[in-house]
Amino acid sequence: MKPTPPGWPRISIALYYEDPASAIDWLCEAFGFEVQLKVEGDGGSIEHSELVFGEGLIMVAGEKPRFPQARPPSKVGGANTQNMMVYVDDVEAHCARARKAGATIVSEPDTHDYGDDYWSDRGYECRDVGGHHWWFYQRLRTKGQPV
Repeated sequence: MKPTPPGWPRISIALYYEDPASAIDWLCEAFGFEVQLKVEGDGGSIEHSELVFGEGLIMVAGEKPRFPQARPPSKVGGANTQNMMVYVDDVEAHCARARKAGATIVSEPDTHDYGDDYWSDRGYECRDVGGHHWWFYQRLRTKGQPV
């Protein structure tokens, strides 16, 4: 494969919010994202944004007439058509940070051990201010390693 454009991972995702400017601030506070780029339009609207977490990148936007299929969960009965899974260094600290910022913790941190032939992770699920579901995990053991 050829290299990706500078600053872009191989795969990224766009998330839609009713108030994308506030969502960007919240995602940085609650989850630790950093703004790589934010293009503001008239009245503070978000024309384009890029938030990074390690090597991962998400784009945050509001509804746009040219993308009628792209809507926040609040506009589709709370449905999510994709979910995000992010690996963090300390899942307990990350959960506490998200909770403090107002994330709804759907499932508390729990360990999932898939056996010696696979891996062991500890993670939690939460819902953000826009209704998107996120899973944050910490790898505890890789294949063949003791816990």
